Amino acid sequence: MPVHVWSLSRPGTIRCTCIITRAVSGIAGTRAGNPAGSMLAKDLLHPSAEEERTCHKKKRLVQSPNSYFMDVKCPGCYKITTVFSHAQTVVLCVGCSTVLCQPTGGKARLTEGCSFRRKQH
Repeated sequence: MPVHVWSLSRPGTIRCTCIITRAVSGIAGTRAGNPAGSMLAKDLLHPSAEEERTCHKKKRLVQSPNSYFMDVKCPGCYKITTVFSHAQTVVLCVGCSTVLCQPTGGKARLTEGCSFRRKQH
């Protein structure tokens, strides 16, 4: 069963740290309702795709970034432009100077009507 520990990391911010607890034969002994040598409530070696996706990029079983590159097709002239998913500037179409995406705090927001395809590594 995971235990959540709340701590104050910087003034004005609160951080939640998830700690996995378990009883192991010979180490923790028996607890009420949890006999010694029992299995973990969660498989740490084989996490589901949903758990990996929601986990922090550095705390995954194998580290992987949340960002990616994508090909964006302009709705006006149908030219394809490569755009970073977390672009921090406005990206314009090379052919017709239409705005393809606008920056937000995290991922860039695609303009309505633009189609995109995630690039392979």
